[in-house]
Amino acid sequence: MEQNGQTGSNYSASNIQVLEGLEAVRKRPAMYIGDISEKGLHHLVYETVDNSIDEALAGYCTDIQVTICEDGSIVVQDNGRGIPVDMHPKEHRSALEVVMTVLHAGGKFDKGSYKVSGGLHGVGVSCVNALSTRMLSQVYRDGKIYQQEYAKGHPLYAVKVVGETDQRGTRQQFWPDDTIFTTTTYKYDILANRMRELAYLNAGITITLTDERPDDEGNIRKDVFHSDLGLREFVRYIDSSRTHLFDDVIYINTEKAGVPIEVAIMYNTSYSENLHSYVNNINTIEGGTHLAGFRTAVTRVLKKYAEDTAAKQLERAKVEIAGEDFREGLTAVISVKVAEPQFEGQTKTKLGNTEVAGAVNQAVGEALSNYLEEHPKEAKLIVDKVILAATARVAARKARESVQRKSPLSGGGLPGKLADCSSKDPKECELFLVEGDSAGGSAKSGRSRATQAILPLRGKILNVEKAMWHKAFESDEVNNIIQALGIRFGVGDDADSKEANIEKLRYHKVVIMADADVDGQHIATLIMTLFFRYFPQVIKDGYLYIAMPPLYRCKKGKIEEYCYNDVQRQRFIEKYGDGTENSVQTQRYKGLGEMSAQQLWETTMNPETRLLKQVTIENAAEADYIFSMLMGDDVGPRREFIERNATYAKIDA
Repeated sequence: MEQNGQTGSNYSASNIQVLEGLEAVRKRPAMYIGDISEKGLHHLVYETVDNSIDEALAGYCTDIQVTICEDGSIVVQDNGRGIPVDMHPKEHRSALEVVMTVLHAGGKFDKGSYKVSGGLHGVGVSCVNALSTRMLSQVYRDGKIYQQEYAKGHPLYAVKVVGETDQRGTRQQFWPDDTIFTTTTYKYDILANRMRELAYLNAGITITLTDERPDDEGNIRKDVFHSDLGLREFVRYIDSSRTHLFDDVIYINTEKAGVPIEVAIMYNTSYSENLHSYVNNINTIEGGTHLAGFRTAVTRVLKKYAEDTAAKQLERAKVEIAGEDFREGLTAVISVKVAEPQFEGQTKTKLGNTEVAGAVNQAVGEALSNYLEEHPKEAKLIVDKVILAATARVAARKARESVQRKSPLSGGGLPGKLADCSSKDPKECELFLVEGDSAGGSAKSGRSRATQAILPLRGKILNVEKAMWHKAFESDEVNNIIQALGIRFGVGDDADSKEANIEKLRYHKVVIMADADVDGQHIATLIMTLFFRYFPQVIKDGYLYIAMPPLYRCKKGKIEEYCYNDVQRQRFIEKYGDGTENSVQTQRYKGLGEMSAQQLWETTMNPETRLLKQVTIENAAEADYIFSMLMGDDVGPRREFIERNATYAKIDA
């Protein structure tokens, strides 16, 4: 990253610009951090770490340490310049206090201090302070340790010197407010995924994550994330469970029109496109102009190369090649740094800066052209893969047309097994994808017919991770799901397109209802894989859920409760059974089919009492890796994953 002209010595209070106050944050926290559940809780850490990353982008920080403390607090410490502590020229108080207590205050708003910066659109660490019962800030600067403490965003005393040091940097410690957040328990794996991602996106930085909460055996967890090769290692990590078309990573690191651009590309033998894009370290899950520029360049360059070198091959295949054919089996990470990013979309994760599209298009076009010219053997493998993709796409269209010609026989183009609901308003309609005909029958009898539709699924659906694109449309169960949902493929005149069109989605709650055993979880994973690979927008828009049926029905005399896990069952035993299991009757549900229609309604389908888990894509790159690892051909990584997570699974004797 190019350093700006601002040197470490004159980064001072005058560089800190104040835009507005903090008063609304505690009143409407979700507006600033997304939500007040687990996602928002972890976002507090990301906001704090982003300040350290900004120092790294400016060239002043190489080491960041993140610690989950035993008391549930978080410590983030870096070796950057340290937040300025001198008097702010306009606010007439320490710049540290301004940064910590005023929203939109920080060096990132002064173009001389940071060329680019990450973070959730600059709300910054003051937002973290406002949502914490307590926060402790320490700055190691000019040989001294400066300190200030806060309670719910309010300073408890003026910034003071509490010691001397030969270190430099900033140390932040905060205790999330349990009156605001629905949970204040941090999950190590969620933080580890983000820290790993940041290490890949910022080559050369070392991020250490430590969990000081001991496990049952008294051990603590610790990981050190560091990448010398950055995106080249990132794309290899994402693609590690797939078979590579060839082993090269096509790598681009350049600057066009003032926009630093870094791209890493790999080709594999799978049938999906896996693009992951970032702007200033923010995962732009909705894409944007940088992604559009990338796709345009790949299509333009590969189309010309294919026409120049494989004209006869294309003629023999008798298929018209479309843009997406060039991206099948392609995994890429695109990272751009933009001085003033404009974000759009529902979750503000879509880049809108028009100038970035041209810059990425030019950079990727030049690099890809050079690679193809210099690597004719690898280029031929790509072209062969493209022709195979085009052939499969046409076959998929024919399979869909064949199904659609037959579907009127089942009435209204809907699958015959579907028990539909009477309402036609997608916002109030729910579709339950139920494992097995037996459970499907109970669900049909027990449902609310006005708003709940039932689609029984027989056995395990096709594993689309290992199947060519058109094979999915030859599967009855997959086609039943697609037809029931009202999903179409193709946008506008492009009937062959692989892009799922969910404009006519018939249900805004799609609930996977599978048994709680290993087979049931496998079926749920197969269904999630289908959604993630074929119509991810359903997940991104928040429409996919997993039902959580109870494991037990516990009874003592006339007292009866459904228990969804072993903890709840143990509580029932302790409360009503004198601490022993002998006076308590326990029914263990091994499958949904064992429940009557009334029981299924009470436990799993009644909106007043049921437990649903929403499926989200917090980290698309990590999700991509996990799906390919769990559902792909490579056994090694899958075995390691299962062994590593075996402690979280309980086997019922």
